Amino acid sequence: MTNVILLGPPGAGKGTQAKRLVQERGMVQLSTGDMLREARSSGSEMGLKVAAVMDAGGLVTDEIVIGLIREKLQQGEGGGYIFDGFPRTLAQADALGELLSQMGETLDAVIAMEVDDAVLVRRITGRYTCGNCGAVYHDETHPTKVPGVCDVCGSTNLVRRADDNEDSLRHRLMEYYKKTSPLVGYYHAKGDLRRVDALASVEDVAAAIAGALDRG
Repeated sequence: MTNVILLGPPGAGKGTQAKRLVQERGMVQLSTGDMLREARSSGSEMGLKVAAVMDAGGLVTDEIVIGLIREKLQQGEGGGYIFDGFPRTLAQADALGELLSQMGETLDAVIAMEVDDAVLVRRITGRYTCGNCGAVYHDETHPTKVPGVCDVCGSTNLVRRADDNEDSLRHRLMEYYKKTSPLVGYYHAKGDLRRVDALASVEDVAAAIAGALDRG
């Protein structure tokens, strides 16, 4: 089994690459958001805790998230786990490392998906999707063949995410650098870090990640 963390700012392509690892290697993606939603609707003891915190408008504690991850690891599914959205802080990284050690698991690689902020802003602010079929486009790199009309289904319902604007994105990047980027140094010191150019093509990024995982 291979356990991997994908690190990178908003828009770096973590979700895209996680899906490829699931499809190509049979890994299991552990998304914090998905786990919380699943737990809330499960009716389990942990799920009731999650529901109580979320209904009260509180923040779910690291202890609860670690508990959800423990439950997933105990199921022993697939060819390893992709940690998506966790850890976000040094304290969470310590907690995850301790959990893996307790369960006889190892962290095989931490993939740092590196970007140039200016390029990333152009990449994100230029993207839009078809509200009907979900096809994704970009003002510069992949516009629709006919302006305002989806190439796939012909819909004219082309939309942009409200937070895909420069001010919002730069705020999200700042939050990432303040809270999560220290993890790059943390895992570098442990010898776990593998750096990947996340602004390359999807195929090239996937090949770089595969190479990093196969090198161990």
